[in-house]
Amino acid sequence: MTDSPVSKRLKEARVAAGLSQKSLGIAAGIDEFSASARMNQYETGKHAPDYLTLTRIAKVLKLPTAYFYAESDELAKLVELFSRSKKSGRIVILKKLGA
Repeated sequence: MTDSPVSKRLKEARVAAGLSQKSLGIAAGIDEFSASARMNQYETGKHAPDYLTLTRIAKVLKLPTAYFYAESDELAKLVELFSRSKKSGRIVILKKLGA
């Protein structure tokens, strides 16, 4: 097991998207015969996806790759909401945060 937030966030995002491990893996370009097993290993923390693989998974889940590396649930939610906002909404968020 690993202390990385990737495994936790990956499973939460997959479940929220209503995808099986196998279907997510296949959509992200993992061989269909190993997709389920590899996604399971990523979700349990046995293995971690490399950055390119995680980027492809993130694209399927319509999330930024940074979401999976967020150290807290609050930061992950902020990254998710920010990424789903339109440009005008992003500007408002940044102004409210003092950026």
